[in-house]
Amino acid sequence: MAHKKGAGSSRNGRESHSKRLGIKIFGGQPAIAGNIIVRQRGTKHNPGLNVGIGKDHTLFALSEGIVTFKKKADNRSWVSVLPFEVEEVAEVAAPAPKAKAEPKAKPAPVAAEAAPAVAEAPAEEAAPKKKAAPKKKAADTEEAPAAE
Repeated sequence: MAHKKGAGSSRNGRESHSKRLGIKIFGGQPAIAGNIIVRQRGTKHNPGLNVGIGKDHTLFALSEGIVTFKKKADNRSWVSVLPFEVEEVAEVAAPAPKAKAEPKAKPAPVAAEAAPAVAEAPAEEAAPKKKAAPKKKAADTEEAPAAE
């Protein structure tokens, strides 16, 4: 008689699932608040600025920024999230719509008459300069045939 079971199913099937540990967001990459940066067992990497730690030692971002990894004098790895730099691009782009608004004001002379104290000064300055140039050109073309 055989002393071993043929199929062997009762002795197999005890392999554990992988835990998917490791670094999820590397240094130099952006992270938003709540993003998991490192899954680990123990504190191989320690939380730094704007980084929190979970009960299973998972490191996560507390605010938006760029992830950085540094080693300090104690030779331990520290993970920080440095905030994004704020650029002043919106202030530079603000004057552009003002230049586009002037051509829209020309076809509404009724609005200029309704508010003469505010709107007449710009309308008078802009209108004669643009109207005077075409009249001079028309007068020059009429005088040229008469002179010949």
